[in-house]
Amino acid sequence: MKNSIQFLILLVSTLTCFAQSKKDKVLFTIEDEPTYVSEFSRVYKKNLDIIDEKDQKEIEEYFDLFVEYKLKLKEARNLQLDEKDAYKKELAGYRKQLAHNYLTDDNATEKLVKEAYNRMQKEVKASHILIKVTLDAAPKDTIAAYEKIMDIRKKVVNGGDFGELAVSYSDDPSAKGNTRMSGNKGNLGYFSAFRMVYPFESAAFNTKIGDVSMPVRTQFGYHLIKVEDVRENVGEVTVAHILLLDKKEEENSENPEQKIKDIYSQIQNGSDFGTLAKRFSEDRSSGVNNGRLPKFGRGRLRSKVFEDIAFSLKEPNEISKPFKSEFGWHIVQLVSKHPMKSYEEEKPVLERKIKNDKRSNVINSSILKKIKKLYTINEGVTARSDFYQLASDPSFFTRNWQKPSDTSFLQKTAFSVKDTAINYDEFITYLLKLSGRMTAKNPDAKSFINHHYKEFMDARLLAFYENDLENVNEEFAAIYGEYRDGLLLFDLMEDQIWNKAKTDTIGLEKFFNAHKEDYKWNKRVEAVIASCTQETAAKKVQQLLKEGKSLDEIKKEVNKNGQVNVIFSPGVYEEGHRNLPEDFQFNMGISSIFKDGQDGLTIVKVNNIIPASYKELSEVKGKVISDYQVYLEKEWIKNLKKNYKIKINKKTYRKLEKLVK
Repeated sequence: MKNSIQFLILLVSTLTCFAQSKKDKVLFTIEDEPTYVSEFSRVYKKNLDIIDEKDQKEIEEYFDLFVEYKLKLKEARNLQLDEKDAYKKELAGYRKQLAHNYLTDDNATEKLVKEAYNRMQKEVKASHILIKVTLDAAPKDTIAAYEKIMDIRKKVVNGGDFGELAVSYSDDPSAKGNTRMSGNKGNLGYFSAFRMVYPFESAAFNTKIGDVSMPVRTQFGYHLIKVEDVRENVGEVTVAHILLLDKKEEENSENPEQKIKDIYSQIQNGSDFGTLAKRFSEDRSSGVNNGRLPKFGRGRLRSKVFEDIAFSLKEPNEISKPFKSEFGWHIVQLVSKHPMKSYEEEKPVLERKIKNDKRSNVINSSILKKIKKLYTINEGVTARSDFYQLASDPSFFTRNWQKPSDTSFLQKTAFSVKDTAINYDEFITYLLKLSGRMTAKNPDAKSFINHHYKEFMDARLLAFYENDLENVNEEFAAIYGEYRDGLLLFDLMEDQIWNKAKTDTIGLEKFFNAHKEDYKWNKRVEAVIASCTQETAAKKVQQLLKEGKSLDEIKKEVNKNGQVNVIFSPGVYEEGHRNLPEDFQFNMGISSIFKDGQDGLTIVKVNNIIPASYKELSEVKGKVISDYQVYLEKEWIKNLKKNYKIKINKKTYRKLEKLVK
């Protein structure tokens, strides 16, 4: 049976508790605290297909785990683990993350997701010219920037070279370059969705090839965008590879560069790529699957070298020459190319990206409309005029400006949401944070206040709604409760089980000594494995090994005329190791020739037989700690059941058992 930590994780991810109806029966109590039938039944049914092991699908086993789960929560609260600062801080982080799912508008999100998906099918190559102006700039400065960008556009329309105009006029430093590197003349290269700020991206995707956009306003200023090309997004590829690590961690002292070349030679001579990947690749996770890697797109891998080689292959089964990456030596085989993912596959990823992108402003605007309908919002009659007056102070746009000292003025209500008042002091504190990072040279006081007062009000409305979610959204209240309990249980397990297993060295050693039969080496051999593809070569290698020739001498004699007929793999191998032939017997000396797959032939030279033996604790400490944790948890649960009064409503349980079955 899987341990209860997995069960705990399932509960955290799926448990949903709603208010009990009058018909809902108490299933059991722990110290008179009730748990209802609806809660257990819902959790059991939702998790039924997730749990793999048969015995946990039996309601009796699952019920026991559920009771243990509730016992642990009871113990955690009695130990006041929910009062710890670290717990409260982490819980607040969970709440913030969860609340994001409820600060959205489904219709607005759907439109943005579809738009982003359509754009992801393409990559746009564009150049731009930027004239800087801040969003809170004075009207005259905004107009001046707009007129300047329009004047540049006229020059482009009348035949001016866009790149040269970017060098002459653009406020983007990269256009001009510097003493160390030449400028890019405004060229941004190819990009797809989410690579640029949203207004800029929209303008680029809505401009035809060869055309220049009208001025586009972003937080940086006004842009002109010239679209130079649009190409299809290449999607993803699936490849297989053979990897030899550059730095050997095992006893094999072979030169990986020479060995990868030998393997490549065998592939060219007709050997099966997958068979060689299984036999030689040191990427164990892909080696057992014929070297195949999960599919990936451009920019997804940590190795640009590997990625470039993979995408350069044109036809399925095409194989690269050996090459070196940051991880070692590879040979890559193209398995297949994949078009862009379907909309339904991509949708969840895009939704997450949109929430972290400027596109979220579109969603926020929609949410704010709903919030303004949900709550009563009243703005102070004199608030704006009072703030305009503050901004007229000559020191307002400098670091020397200070908060007014009049307490009664600071406590005046700027606006109220429901029954909560937001006073002048909060907005003025917000303004003080801005005073040190003014971006406009000569900000207009009224424009500045209007812009930032709206930002402040919107932010406070969203924050108020977020903090009030438990009262206005039943689903959020339930799921938040589950996060709270799940996090508490993790802290309890860490305190009572996990840390103890790691630090109780005496108890760990005692446990290890009592269970030594569970930690044994099988019989091992210190051997050299010779892999050949031709029977004549295999017989020759076998004979030379019997004559006592060195590995280098044998390779010189057998690998001739550019053909690699033998590859040696010296090392220590445990009984049943994947590199050893299936029928191999542990005998000293030179083995017979074993057939390995379609065209593989294997000879094993055994230099030493290492008998089965007990492992040292240091060799298996991680596994022993894990097993010790399971043991400690079982003993701890026994004590909890003794310490707490558990009363099961047997009649209700029997009815539930029949219903579920």
